[in-house]
Amino acid sequence: MSSVSRDSDLCVITCALTGVLANRKQCAAIPYTPAEIADEAKRAYDAGAAVVHIHARNDDGTPTYSPATFAAIKREIQARCPIILNFSTGTILEDVSEQATTLRESRPEIGALNMGTMNYAKYSEKRKQFVFDMVFPNTYEKIITLLKVMNEAGVKPELECFDTGHTEGIWPLIDMGLLKDPLQFSFIVGVLGGVPPMVESLQLQTKIMPRGSEWEVIGIGRCGWRMIASALVLGGNVRCGLEDNIYLPDGETMARSNGDLVEITARMVRDTGRKVATVDEARKILSLGGAA
Repeated sequence: MSSVSRDSDLCVITCALTGVLANRKQCAAIPYTPAEIADEAKRAYDAGAAVVHIHARNDDGTPTYSPATFAAIKREIQARCPIILNFSTGTILEDVSEQATTLRESRPEIGALNMGTMNYAKYSEKRKQFVFDMVFPNTYEKIITLLKVMNEAGVKPELECFDTGHTEGIWPLIDMGLLKDPLQFSFIVGVLGGVPPMVESLQLQTKIMPRGSEWEVIGIGRCGWRMIASALVLGGNVRCGLEDNIYLPDGETMARSNGDLVEITARMVRDTGRKVATVDEARKILSLGGAA
């Protein structure tokens, strides 16, 4: 089902529950264990999210790519609510064998797929130094490996684009038959090394993407709320969550849960005259095959 034929007032809210970088020293609400992640998924679902974006962690909060941990997260979430699962495949390593195993065994409805290499950094103006500074490598070979597995497993790729070159760079994958319409994009803004958090960035990205594609905005840090508002006006879907931004719109009050962030996002959707998509509506909008 193409976005051309769907109700343009409907907005899919995705909640990114935990990420891999932030920890409980920064925000006490960030979940670590499969049960904690599932509890947060239920809070997000109750507040209006139709999709949850999942990273896995060890019990001490360190990131893990273990297929068994992802499988446990899926079981825990599905025992609590019928929300759509979007599993991260992101890694700075070239070896994506664990991600491939997770996709084959757990078969989430959506798999997040980073679409290009970039400088990935965070700078502290207060300290006048970089908090972290790395290259996030995503070669075509790595992307193709994951895409083939997604296609075999019936997992919808969510194309995560941090820059306009990532969006434009999909055309060889379409030509090879690895990507098929309708496509689903996430435009990430606010990461040093990617496009700036501006309305014009979203307008350009949506012009570059193929017509009929679905898209959402992911605003990292303080820009997150403004970029959610921008996407709502431009007709896009939105993502919130503790992975992206741990503060409420005042910039000072820390969220007590992912549910807090989704509740505000859902209100913003309604305040702009749009409607929060249900899980069933989101599944149609995103052209998903259904839960495995």
